[in-house]
Amino acid sequence: MSALEKQLQDLQNRVNNAWEVLSLDEVAHKIIGLEAEMNQPDFWQDQNMAKLTSKEASDYKTELNLWQQLRSDIDDATALAKVAEDESDESTLEDIAQTVADIEQRLQKAELAMLLSEQYDENNAIVSIHAGAGGTDAMDWAEMLMRMLMRYAESRDWEVSVLDMSNGEEAGIKSATFSVRGRRAYGYLKTESGVHRLVRISPYDAEKMRHTSFALVEVIPELSDVSDSNIDIDSNDLRIDTFMSSGPGGQGVNTTYSAVRITHTPTNTVVTCQNERSQQQNKETAMGVLKSRLYQMMIQERAEKLDELKGGHKSPEWGNQIRSYVQHPYKMVKDHRTNMEVQDVDGVLGGDLDLFIEAELRRLASNK
Repeated sequence: MSALEKQLQDLQNRVNNAWEVLSLDEVAHKIIGLEAEMNQPDFWQDQNMAKLTSKEASDYKTELNLWQQLRSDIDDATALAKVAEDESDESTLEDIAQTVADIEQRLQKAELAMLLSEQYDENNAIVSIHAGAGGTDAMDWAEMLMRMLMRYAESRDWEVSVLDMSNGEEAGIKSATFSVRGRRAYGYLKTESGVHRLVRISPYDAEKMRHTSFALVEVIPELSDVSDSNIDIDSNDLRIDTFMSSGPGGQGVNTTYSAVRITHTPTNTVVTCQNERSQQQNKETAMGVLKSRLYQMMIQERAEKLDELKGGHKSPEWGNQIRSYVQHPYKMVKDHRTNMEVQDVDGVLGGDLDLFIEAELRRLASNK
């Protein structure tokens, strides 16, 4: 067996392994079931549920098609390589070697899904961003991070919806919360949780001095059902306030008390939602976010207690940034967890996060 044939055999084995790990035969059956559901005459009576089902089917199809295409391309390359080697066709063998390199690159990216094996990695995500130290610059930085994460989500064809946003006095945002709906959205975006640090010449400083700003990104899984999280929320522990939505909106959005703020008094956890026209819809969305946050707090408390027992607990603080974005005196983005570095700061801020997310997922997998 030639070196090229061995490469192709290795690729085929990796695809077959991924096929089993990702249960792609089950995915194919799920697609059939979802399509049968979508063909029902009353499917679009509940438009919200219909959209979610359609999106789920689309996500499954995209994943299955990706792996089917990889398998097909490897089979085609293997057949061509055998003929070319029998005929000693060097030109064709060079073309096949390039094809193999392309398949390898695509396969490495596709294999990332195999690293997402935690309980809620398949879920949608709820992302919150909070401006930290740095005044107006930090608020501007928080808005830049929000744009970066949204663009990353949109590049993966995920659905993004802003749930709540508090604008800064001069520029940027004090805080914002948005949902990201798409297969494995939480699994990928969880790698962005933490403090992000920006170093640049401030556009808000008349003396053009260099400023350092911080913003915190929180990512939690969206839980579809209270039973998923084992969280029992007592209605007596909730304080629910309604108010007029702030910021831009359609007719009626800013003229009725449709916005909802829910406070969970035992933990002093506050959740606000104001993106829907209906107060009831905002309340339901806010309850979903509250449930997810309380669950995340419970998991975090358990993890911190375990770390304390191991002697490794470290309190989160602004100095513990996960990534630095430097625009002056040089250009570089560095992730302090993986030591991944790139110089294309603008590209990263435009949503090109694949290298950082892949490196962090591989680091997390190696630590298990």
